[in-house]
Amino acid sequence: MTSTKERILATSLELFNRLGERNVTTNHIAEALGISPGNLYYHFRNKADIVFALFERYQDTVKAFLQVPPGRPLTWQDKVGYFESILQSMWGARFLHRDMAHLLNQDERLRSSYSDFVRRSLEQGLQVYEGLRAAGLIDVGDEEMQALLVNTWVMAASWAGFVHSMVPAERRDEELDRTLLRQGIYQIVCLEAPYLRGEALEHLNAMKTRYSKGNTLELLLPPL
Repeated sequence: MTSTKERILATSLELFNRLGERNVTTNHIAEALGISPGNLYYHFRNKADIVFALFERYQDTVKAFLQVPPGRPLTWQDKVGYFESILQSMWGARFLHRDMAHLLNQDERLRSSYSDFVRRSLEQGLQVYEGLRAAGLIDVGDEEMQALLVNTWVMAASWAGFVHSMVPAERRDEELDRTLLRQGIYQIVCLEAPYLRGEALEHLNAMKTRYSKGNTLELLLPPL
């Protein structure tokens, strides 16, 4: 049986993602669960504690997929795996990406933990890019690789907030939101494109098609 604490986190995540963290109170969470606010406070002192617990789970997810498999070179299929993992993490915790600036301003503990998380993730990401270079899938110098890594991180971390700010409220729905998040991966594919070699370059057009289905980018940008 799922524990009350687990149910609180699952319900909070669903509400935060759907409605936005600022629009959800602990009373809303307790009501959605059919429990008393006092029962919720037994497990979490306040909403900030719930947000922090969800962030800890999110960073564990990122740490798990930003790994270089031991004992073999990376492949272009690994690149697809990284992209899909980024997409799933962005979708699963989209409220964090949309509201991160606000959340960091509200909680010093979260701000400190997030800073450490970014540093660790960039270190892991650099290992991934080094693995791709060693496998002949990208051709990039050290300085450019670091810049590419930072640009990729900024794109992944900020894309959900950019989309949320550009799409009118009356046009938002989960299907469109998820499609637009895929466009964020398309942007990362385009960032990497000049450096791709071998099988990664051969599959570039397929990768672009994979993440640009629906042509929804026209909702965000004026036509060229």
